[in-house]
Amino acid sequence: MNYITAGESHGPQLTGILQGIPAGLHLDINEINDALKARQGGYGRGNRQKIEHDEIQIVGGVRHSITLGSPIALVVKNRDHAHWDKIMNPTDEENNSNTLRKVERPRPGHADLVGGMKYRHRDLRNVLERSSARETAMRVAIGNICKQLLNELGINLVGYVQQIGSIESNNLSTDVSMIEKEIKKNDLRMIDEKDVKQIHDLIDKTKKDGDTLGGIIRVVAENMPAGIGSYVNWDTKLDGKLAMAVMGVNAMKGVSIGDGFKVATQFGSQVMDPIEHSDSGWDRMSDNLGGFEGGMTNGMPIIVKAAMKPIPTLYKPLQTADINTKEISKANVERSDTTAIVPASLVIESVVAIELTKALTDAFDDSSLGRMKEQIANYRQETQDY
Repeated sequence: MNYITAGESHGPQLTGILQGIPAGLHLDINEINDALKARQGGYGRGNRQKIEHDEIQIVGGVRHSITLGSPIALVVKNRDHAHWDKIMNPTDEENNSNTLRKVERPRPGHADLVGGMKYRHRDLRNVLERSSARETAMRVAIGNICKQLLNELGINLVGYVQQIGSIESNNLSTDVSMIEKEIKKNDLRMIDEKDVKQIHDLIDKTKKDGDTLGGIIRVVAENMPAGIGSYVNWDTKLDGKLAMAVMGVNAMKGVSIGDGFKVATQFGSQVMDPIEHSDSGWDRMSDNLGGFEGGMTNGMPIIVKAAMKPIPTLYKPLQTADINTKEISKANVERSDTTAIVPASLVIESVVAIELTKALTDAFDDSSLGRMKEQIANYRQETQDY
Protein backbone atom coordinates (compact mmCIF):
# COMPACT_ATOMS: atom_id res chain seq x y z
CA MET A 1 0.00 0.00 0.00
CA ASN A 2 1.22 3.50 -0.77
CA TYR A 3 -0.10 7.02 -1.20
CA ILE A 4 0.83 10.42 -2.54
CA THR A 5 -0.61 13.89 -2.01
CA ALA A 6 -0.45 17.03 -4.15
CA GLY A 7 -1.58 20.62 -3.79
CA GLU A 8 -0.66 23.93 -2.20
CA SER A 9 -2.02 25.64 0.89
CA HIS A 10 -3.92 28.32 -1.06
CA GLY A 11 -4.23 26.38 -4.33
CA PRO A 12 -7.51 25.12 -5.79
CA GLN A 13 -7.49 21.78 -3.96
CA LEU A 14 -5.59 19.01 -2.23
CA THR A 15 -5.41 15.74 -4.13
CA GLY A 16 -4.58 12.27 -2.84
CA ILE A 17 -4.07 8.87 -4.44
CA LEU A 18 -4.24 5.83 -2.15
CA GLN A 19 -3.27 2.47 -3.62
CA GLY A 20 -3.48 -0.96 -1.99
CA ILE A 21 -6.71 -0.85 0.01
CA PRO A 22 -8.42 -4.24 -0.50
CA ALA A 23 -11.67 -4.60 -2.39
CA GLY A 24 -14.82 -4.98 -0.31
CA LEU A 25 -14.28 -2.35 2.39
CA HIS A 26 -17.40 -0.29 3.09
CA LEU A 27 -16.30 3.32 3.44
CA ASP A 28 -18.25 5.71 5.64
CA ILE A 29 -17.70 9.12 4.02
CA ASN A 30 -19.26 10.83 7.05
CA GLU A 31 -16.53 9.36 9.23
CA ILE A 32 -13.87 10.81 6.92
CA ASN A 33 -15.54 14.22 7.01
CA ASP A 34 -15.85 14.05 10.80
CA ALA A 35 -12.09 13.50 11.00
CA LEU A 36 -11.47 16.45 8.68
CA LYS A 37 -13.75 18.62 10.80
CA ALA A 38 -11.96 17.55 13.98
CA ARG A 39 -8.62 18.46 12.38
CA GLN A 40 -9.88 22.02 11.95
CA GLY A 41 -10.94 22.32 15.57
CA GLY A 42 -9.22 22.70 18.89
CA TYR A 43 -8.49 25.61 21.20
CA GLY A 44 -5.72 27.86 19.89
CA ARG A 45 -6.56 27.62 16.19
CA GLY A 46 -6.45 30.68 13.91
CA ASN A 47 -9.03 32.36 11.68
CA ARG A 48 -8.44 30.28 8.55
CA GLN A 49 -10.41 27.43 10.11
CA LYS A 50 -13.47 29.70 10.03
CA ILE A 51 -13.08 29.95 6.25
CA GLU A 52 -12.32 26.34 5.31
CA HIS A 53 -14.96 23.64 5.81
CA ASP A 54 -13.13 20.59 4.56
CA GLU A 55 -15.12 17.85 2.86
CA ILE A 56 -13.79 14.85 1.01
CA GLN A 57 -14.70 14.02 -2.58
CA ILE A 58 -14.03 10.44 -3.67
CA VAL A 59 -13.49 10.47 -7.43
CA GLY A 60 -12.11 7.00 -8.08
CA GLY A 61 -11.64 3.52 -6.65
CA VAL A 62 -14.96 3.35 -4.80
CA ARG A 63 -18.42 2.40 -6.06
CA HIS A 64 -21.60 2.56 -3.96
CA SER A 65 -19.37 3.13 -0.88
CA ILE A 66 -17.44 -0.12 -1.47
CA THR A 67 -13.74 -0.10 -2.36
CA LEU A 68 -12.90 -1.76 -5.68
CA GLY A 69 -9.26 -2.68 -5.02
CA SER A 70 -8.12 -0.06 -7.54
CA PRO A 71 -6.41 3.24 -6.57
CA ILE A 72 -8.66 5.54 -4.54
CA ALA A 73 -8.62 9.14 -5.78
CA LEU A 74 -9.49 11.87 -3.27
CA VAL A 75 -10.05 15.63 -3.45
CA VAL A 76 -10.42 18.30 -0.75
CA LYS A 77 -11.33 21.70 -2.19
CA ASN A 78 -9.71 24.82 -0.73
CA ARG A 79 -12.57 27.27 -0.26
CA ASP A 80 -10.16 30.09 0.52
CA HIS A 81 -8.66 29.75 -2.98
CA ALA A 82 -11.29 32.18 -4.30
CA HIS A 83 -9.34 34.99 -2.61
CA TRP A 84 -6.01 33.71 -3.97
CA ASP A 85 -6.88 32.84 -7.57
CA LYS A 86 -4.67 35.46 -9.22
CA ILE A 87 -1.81 34.80 -6.81
CA MET A 88 -1.92 30.98 -7.05
CA ASN A 89 -3.29 30.41 -10.56
CA PRO A 90 -1.41 27.42 -12.09
CA THR A 91 -1.49 28.65 -15.70
CA ASP A 92 -1.51 32.48 -15.70
CA GLU A 93 1.80 34.11 -16.57
CA GLU A 94 3.48 35.93 -13.68
CA ASN A 95 2.90 39.69 -13.55
CA ASN A 96 2.77 42.48 -11.00
CA SER A 97 -0.89 41.91 -10.15
CA ASN A 98 -0.42 38.29 -9.08
CA THR A 99 2.76 38.69 -7.00
CA LEU A 100 1.22 40.94 -4.37
CA ARG A 101 1.83 38.32 -1.67
CA LYS A 102 5.44 37.68 -2.61
CA VAL A 103 7.53 36.44 0.32
CA GLU A 104 11.16 37.58 0.55
CA ARG A 105 11.69 37.59 4.33
CA PRO A 106 12.03 33.95 5.50
CA ARG A 107 10.59 32.88 8.84
CA PRO A 108 12.96 31.24 11.33
CA GLY A 109 11.91 27.63 11.94
CA HIS A 110 10.07 27.31 8.62
CA ALA A 111 11.22 25.71 5.36
CA ASP A 112 11.22 29.16 3.67
CA LEU A 113 14.94 29.95 3.42
CA VAL A 114 16.38 26.45 2.95
CA GLY A 115 13.65 25.55 0.46
CA GLY A 116 14.39 28.69 -1.52
CA MET A 117 18.07 27.80 -1.60
CA LYS A 118 17.45 24.21 -2.67
CA TYR A 119 14.92 24.90 -5.46
CA ARG A 120 16.26 28.35 -6.47
CA HIS A 121 12.97 30.09 -5.72
CA ARG A 122 13.13 33.88 -5.43
CA ASP A 123 9.57 34.06 -4.14
CA LEU A 124 9.48 32.02 -0.95
CA ARG A 125 5.72 31.58 -1.31
CA ASN A 126 6.67 28.78 -3.71
CA VAL A 127 8.13 27.00 -0.67
CA LEU A 128 5.68 27.80 2.08
CA GLU A 129 2.59 26.92 0.05
CA ARG A 130 3.65 23.26 -0.10
CA SER A 131 5.54 23.03 3.19
CA SER A 132 2.42 24.32 4.97
CA ALA A 133 0.59 21.94 7.31
CA ARG A 134 -2.50 22.44 5.14
CA GLU A 135 -1.33 19.32 3.26
CA THR A 136 -2.04 17.22 6.35
CA ALA A 137 -5.78 17.51 5.68
CA MET A 138 -5.33 14.93 2.92
CA ARG A 139 -3.25 12.70 5.19
CA VAL A 140 -6.07 12.78 7.73
CA ALA A 141 -8.53 11.68 5.02
CA ILE A 142 -6.22 8.88 3.87
CA GLY A 143 -5.50 7.93 7.48
CA ASN A 144 -9.20 7.67 8.26
CA ILE A 145 -9.71 5.24 5.36
CA CYS A 146 -6.88 3.16 6.81
CA LYS A 147 -8.45 3.46 10.27
CA GLN A 148 -11.75 2.16 8.91
CA LEU A 149 -9.90 -0.84 7.43
CA LEU A 150 -8.08 -1.46 10.71
CA ASN A 151 -11.39 -1.39 12.58
CA GLU A 152 -12.72 -4.06 10.22
CA LEU A 153 -9.69 -6.15 11.15
CA GLY A 154 -10.35 -5.70 14.87
CA ILE A 155 -7.62 -3.10 15.43
CA ASN A 156 -8.48 0.22 17.09
CA LEU A 157 -6.34 3.29 17.66
CA VAL A 158 -6.60 6.85 18.89
CA GLY A 159 -4.32 9.89 19.04
CA TYR A 160 -4.67 12.51 21.73
CA VAL A 161 -2.85 15.40 23.42
CA GLN A 162 -0.80 14.45 26.47
CA GLN A 163 0.95 17.79 27.02
CA ILE A 164 0.68 21.43 25.89
CA GLY A 165 3.58 23.69 26.78
CA SER A 166 4.72 22.70 30.27
CA ILE A 167 1.34 21.30 31.39
CA GLU A 168 1.25 17.50 31.17
CA SER A 169 -1.44 14.89 31.80
CA ASN A 170 -0.26 11.87 33.79
CA ASN A 171 -3.04 9.59 32.57
CA LEU A 172 -1.29 6.96 30.45
CA SER A 173 -4.18 4.62 29.74
CA THR A 174 -4.05 2.09 26.91
CA ASP A 175 -7.84 1.67 26.80
CA VAL A 176 -8.69 3.11 23.37
CA SER A 177 -12.46 3.25 23.90
CA MET A 178 -12.05 5.05 27.22
CA ILE A 179 -9.60 7.55 25.72
CA GLU A 180 -11.94 8.25 22.80
CA LYS A 181 -14.82 8.88 25.20
CA GLU A 182 -12.88 11.25 27.46
CA ILE A 183 -11.19 13.40 24.80
CA LYS A 184 -14.56 14.25 23.26
CA LYS A 185 -15.49 16.11 26.44
CA ASN A 186 -13.16 19.07 25.77
CA ASP A 187 -11.63 21.08 22.92
CA LEU A 188 -8.05 20.02 23.68
CA ARG A 189 -8.36 16.25 23.03
CA MET A 190 -7.00 15.62 26.52
CA ILE A 191 -8.05 12.83 28.87
CA ASP A 192 -7.98 14.88 32.09
CA GLU A 193 -10.70 17.52 32.26
CA LYS A 194 -8.96 19.11 35.25
CA ASP A 195 -6.15 20.40 33.04
CA VAL A 196 -8.35 22.17 30.49
CA LYS A 197 -8.94 25.52 32.24
CA GLN A 198 -5.25 25.95 33.07
CA ILE A 199 -4.24 25.21 29.47
CA HIS A 200 -6.89 27.57 28.05
CA ASP A 201 -5.38 30.33 30.19
CA LEU A 202 -1.89 29.44 28.98
CA ILE A 203 -2.97 29.55 25.32
CA ASP A 204 -4.76 32.88 25.81
CA LYS A 205 -1.70 34.45 27.43
CA THR A 206 0.60 33.06 24.74
CA LYS A 207 -1.63 34.48 22.00
CA LYS A 208 -1.66 37.88 23.70
CA ASP A 209 2.14 37.77 23.83
CA GLY A 210 2.32 37.02 20.10
CA ASP A 211 3.98 33.68 20.81
CA THR A 212 3.20 29.99 20.12
CA LEU A 213 3.09 26.63 21.93
CA GLY A 214 4.00 23.03 21.15
CA GLY A 215 3.39 19.83 23.09
CA ILE A 216 3.33 16.03 23.23
CA ILE A 217 0.97 13.72 21.31
CA ARG A 218 0.33 10.11 22.28
CA VAL A 219 -1.15 7.40 20.03
CA VAL A 220 -2.39 4.04 21.31
CA ALA A 221 -3.28 1.10 19.03
CA GLU A 222 -4.94 -2.05 20.39
CA ASN A 223 -5.06 -5.65 19.10
CA MET A 224 -2.36 -5.50 16.43
CA PRO A 225 -1.26 -9.08 15.69
CA ALA A 226 2.13 -10.16 17.04
CA GLY A 227 5.02 -10.55 14.61
CA ILE A 228 4.19 -7.73 12.20
CA GLY A 229 7.40 -6.11 11.00
CA SER A 230 10.74 -7.90 10.94
CA TYR A 231 14.14 -8.07 12.65
CA VAL A 232 16.07 -9.30 9.59
CA ASN A 233 16.98 -5.88 8.13
CA TRP A 234 17.03 -2.37 9.56
CA ASP A 235 14.52 -1.04 7.02
CA THR A 236 11.96 -3.77 7.75
CA LYS A 237 11.51 -2.83 11.42
CA LEU A 238 7.96 -1.54 11.90
CA ASP A 239 8.81 0.72 14.82
CA GLY A 240 11.42 2.39 12.59
CA LYS A 241 8.83 2.94 9.87
CA LEU A 242 6.46 4.46 12.42
CA ALA A 243 9.20 6.79 13.63
CA MET A 244 9.89 7.96 10.09
CA ALA A 245 6.19 8.54 9.37
CA VAL A 246 5.74 10.58 12.54
CA MET A 247 8.84 12.66 11.87
CA GLY A 248 7.47 13.31 8.37
CA VAL A 249 4.64 15.38 9.87
CA ASN A 250 5.13 19.16 10.02
CA ALA A 251 6.74 20.52 13.22
CA MET A 252 7.56 17.13 14.78
CA LYS A 253 10.98 17.15 16.45
CA GLY A 254 10.96 13.89 18.38
CA VAL A 255 9.33 10.45 18.43
CA SER A 256 9.44 7.62 20.93
CA ILE A 257 7.98 4.13 21.32
CA GLY A 258 6.60 3.05 24.69
CA ASP A 259 8.46 4.70 27.56
CA GLY A 260 10.92 6.13 25.03
CA PHE A 261 13.73 8.24 26.45
CA LYS A 262 12.71 7.36 30.01
CA VAL A 263 14.15 3.84 29.58
CA ALA A 264 17.64 5.32 29.22
CA THR A 265 17.52 6.29 32.90
CA GLN A 266 16.30 2.92 34.22
CA PHE A 267 17.71 -0.54 34.89
CA GLY A 268 16.94 -3.37 32.50
CA SER A 269 14.85 -5.10 35.17
CA GLN A 270 12.58 -2.04 35.23
CA VAL A 271 12.24 -1.76 31.46
CA MET A 272 11.75 -5.23 29.97
CA ASP A 273 8.21 -6.64 29.86
CA PRO A 274 8.03 -10.10 31.54
CA ILE A 275 6.43 -12.85 29.44
CA GLU A 276 3.54 -15.06 30.50
CA HIS A 277 1.48 -17.78 28.83
CA SER A 278 -2.10 -18.82 29.46
CA ASP A 279 -4.95 -20.54 27.65
CA SER A 280 -5.40 -17.38 25.59
CA GLY A 281 -1.79 -17.48 24.36
CA TRP A 282 1.33 -15.38 24.92
CA ASP A 283 1.24 -12.07 26.75
CA ARG A 284 3.42 -9.49 28.54
CA MET A 285 2.95 -8.42 32.15
CA SER A 286 3.72 -4.77 31.32
CA ASP A 287 4.08 -2.59 28.22
CA ASN A 288 7.12 -0.43 28.80
CA LEU A 289 8.44 -1.17 25.30
CA GLY A 290 5.24 0.07 23.65
CA GLY A 291 4.23 -3.14 21.89
CA PHE A 292 7.55 -3.75 20.08
CA GLU A 293 10.44 -6.16 20.41
CA GLY A 294 13.11 -6.49 17.71
CA GLY A 295 11.24 -4.18 15.35
CA MET A 296 8.16 -6.43 15.48
CA THR A 297 4.82 -6.10 17.22
CA ASN A 298 4.49 -8.35 20.26
CA GLY A 299 0.70 -8.22 20.66
CA MET A 300 0.67 -5.59 23.39
CA PRO A 301 -0.83 -2.13 22.78
CA ILE A 302 1.33 -0.02 20.49
CA ILE A 303 2.32 3.29 22.06
CA VAL A 304 3.82 6.08 19.94
CA LYS A 305 4.62 9.56 21.24
CA ALA A 306 5.52 12.65 19.21
CA ALA A 307 7.06 15.95 20.32
CA MET A 308 5.77 18.97 18.40
CA LYS A 309 7.67 22.24 18.35
CA PRO A 310 5.78 25.55 18.66
CA ILE A 311 4.52 26.94 15.34
CA PRO A 312 7.26 29.09 13.76
CA THR A 313 4.93 31.85 12.48
CA LEU A 314 4.95 34.45 15.25
CA TYR A 315 2.78 37.57 15.38
CA LYS A 316 5.75 39.22 17.06
CA PRO A 317 8.18 37.99 14.40
CA LEU A 318 11.84 37.18 14.96
CA GLN A 319 14.79 38.66 13.13
CA THR A 320 15.56 37.55 9.59
CA ALA A 321 17.10 39.06 6.45
CA ASP A 322 15.65 39.93 3.03
CA ILE A 323 16.84 37.35 0.47
CA ASN A 324 17.41 40.08 -2.14
CA THR A 325 18.79 43.09 -0.25
CA LYS A 326 20.23 41.00 2.64
CA GLU A 327 19.06 43.75 4.98
CA ILE A 328 18.12 42.73 8.53
CA SER A 329 14.37 42.77 8.97
CA LYS A 330 11.46 41.11 10.74
CA ALA A 331 10.21 37.78 9.42
CA ASN A 332 7.17 37.55 7.18
CA VAL A 333 3.85 36.92 8.99
CA GLU A 334 1.30 34.49 7.58
CA ARG A 335 -2.10 33.73 9.09
CA SER A 336 -1.43 31.11 11.76
CA ASP A 337 -2.40 29.48 15.06
CA THR A 338 -1.23 29.93 18.63
CA THR A 339 -1.00 26.16 18.86
CA ALA A 340 -1.91 23.38 16.44
CA ILE A 341 -1.27 20.53 18.85
CA VAL A 342 -4.94 19.46 18.83
CA PRO A 343 -5.23 18.95 15.05
CA ALA A 344 -1.71 17.52 15.03
CA SER A 345 -2.93 14.70 17.29
CA LEU A 346 -5.36 13.73 14.49
CA VAL A 347 -2.54 13.87 11.95
CA ILE A 348 -0.22 11.68 14.04
CA GLU A 349 -3.08 9.25 14.62
CA SER A 350 -3.56 9.17 10.84
CA VAL A 351 0.05 8.49 9.88
CA VAL A 352 0.26 5.72 12.49
CA ALA A 353 -2.92 4.20 11.00
CA ILE A 354 -1.37 4.42 7.53
CA GLU A 355 1.84 2.65 8.59
CA LEU A 356 0.00 -0.12 10.46
CA THR A 357 -2.17 -0.66 7.39
CA LYS A 358 0.90 -0.75 5.15
CA ALA A 359 2.46 -3.40 7.37
CA LEU A 360 -0.67 -5.57 7.29
CA THR A 361 -1.13 -5.28 3.52
CA ASP A 362 2.53 -6.26 3.14
CA ALA A 363 2.06 -9.32 5.36
CA PHE A 364 -1.28 -10.55 4.01
CA ASP A 365 -3.15 -10.67 0.68
CA ASP A 366 -4.56 -7.18 0.11
CA SER A 367 -6.74 -8.03 -2.90
CA SER A 368 -9.91 -8.82 -0.97
CA LEU A 369 -11.01 -7.74 2.50
CA GLY A 370 -12.70 -11.11 3.10
CA ARG A 371 -9.54 -13.06 2.24
CA MET A 372 -7.42 -10.70 4.31
CA LYS A 373 -9.68 -11.24 7.33
CA GLU A 374 -9.42 -15.01 6.91
CA GLN A 375 -5.63 -14.92 6.70
CA ILE A 376 -5.26 -12.66 9.73
CA ALA A 377 -7.64 -14.82 11.79
CA ASN A 378 -5.63 -17.94 10.89
CA TYR A 379 -2.38 -16.16 11.70
CA ARG A 380 -3.68 -14.99 15.09
CA GLN A 381 -4.62 -18.59 15.91
CA GLU A 382 -1.21 -19.85 14.79
CA THR A 383 0.68 -17.39 16.99
CA GLN A 384 -1.63 -18.09 19.92
CA ASP A 385 -0.92 -21.83 19.62
CA TYR A 386 2.86 -21.39 19.26
